[in-house]
Amino acid sequence: MSVETKQVSGKMWGGRFAETTAASVEAFSASIQYDARLYRHDVMGSKAHARMLARQGLITTEESEAIIQGLSEIEAEIDRGEFVFKPELEDIHMNIEKALTDRIGAAGAKLHTARSRNDQVNLDFRLYLRDEADTLDVLLGETQKAFARRARKYLGAVMPGYTHLQRAQPVLVSHHLLAYVEMFQRDRDRLAGCRQRINIMPLGAAAMAGTGLPIDRQSVAEELGFASITANSMDTTGDRDFALELLFCLNLIQLHLSRLAEELVLWSTKEFDFIRIGDRYCTGSSIMPQKKNPDIPELIRGKTGRVTGALIALLMTVKGLPLTYNRDLQEDKEQVFDALDTVKASLSITAELLDNTEFNVERLRAATIGGFMTATDLADYLVRRNMPFRQAHGVVGRIVAHCQQRDCELTNLTLAELREFSELIGADIFEVLSVDGSVNSRVSAGGTSRIRVEEALNTVEHSLGIST
Repeated sequence: MSVETKQVSGKMWGGRFAETTAASVEAFSASIQYDARLYRHDVMGSKAHARMLARQGLITTEESEAIIQGLSEIEAEIDRGEFVFKPELEDIHMNIEKALTDRIGAAGAKLHTARSRNDQVNLDFRLYLRDEADTLDVLLGETQKAFARRARKYLGAVMPGYTHLQRAQPVLVSHHLLAYVEMFQRDRDRLAGCRQRINIMPLGAAAMAGTGLPIDRQSVAEELGFASITANSMDTTGDRDFALELLFCLNLIQLHLSRLAEELVLWSTKEFDFIRIGDRYCTGSSIMPQKKNPDIPELIRGKTGRVTGALIALLMTVKGLPLTYNRDLQEDKEQVFDALDTVKASLSITAELLDNTEFNVERLRAATIGGFMTATDLADYLVRRNMPFRQAHGVVGRIVAHCQQRDCELTNLTLAELREFSELIGADIFEVLSVDGSVNSRVSAGGTSRIRVEEALNTVEHSLGIST
């Protein structure tokens, strides 16, 4: 039997193999079931590559045009759901290339000139993640707008601020909501930096050493909108730092959403009764007819683990890999795709949830009464009268202990009783000890006073393009 008759049929890399691939190996190693979503970006990169090959004289203009036309037809078939993906062709790259060659003949077989699947998949992944970063930025902006809308609606309403989940000081509801706007702005800033590092063109690294053919990497980069090209072919094909960085960004976004989710779950309980989530965004119990459960925040909180798991999984995949490309890296996309889908869905539903959540203003104000929440204001009052802060802290601590023994609040004490602890205390102390007086005294930059919060809200609305 001749060598030719033993070669693998149907495999575009099968020239040196004398046996067909085991069906179990094909099933185990195929990635088409999840990397099919890269098809638009694979077509985009292949078109740019074909044009460059023609410009460089590596294929003819006619061959390039045939390739581009064939790729457009294949893309349209996939769009319509008519394209048949073949697991035995392993991945999106081979499925498209085989279909192209079947469609246009020998010209299709020339498309892979001067490239490898190693740099091709890196290109597709970067193109895809660049688009996803832009989508995430839009979703983050919409979530910020939802917070801003609630902050505007409840401007002036007060609530307890917490440390250690213990009532600490009164704050404006809007101040609390705008804290999340700041978190998500940091997420957007991080994402923008990550996008810059994604936006570097890898095609031309080939398998790992570059190519001896006269390609023009820069022209491909310019056509595809990349800011620059990668500098080292070995680093390029083994690099997934950009995917890891994006996963880290996704983790922080989901962690911020999880923190919010925890507060929404707590606030919706009868024990807190701070918010009312719209019925359309809650579920009931199969056995307890009275129940109204905050399932959406609970699911957001629960999904955080899978996003963190995706980051850990890819970190473990990359940690022991020698240069350059190793098939382990096929495990990158499934983790990233799942994390992206999870975070995008969580952001979208969070914006809806916020728009359908009302704050119980009366209950929130009532929760600021009690618990000595203006004790710090009393200490600051004494400091303004030239008492050292540590001494003022001790004085107020003794007043609080006295109130606890009498089972009363600071505002229940008379001026004479207060002056027993310090003669610096005057009749104006009761304005200082009021909730509104406390809140509006916090005029430092970034503080919770009405004037500072309104300034912050105006800035946020302007930056988000919200007209009031």
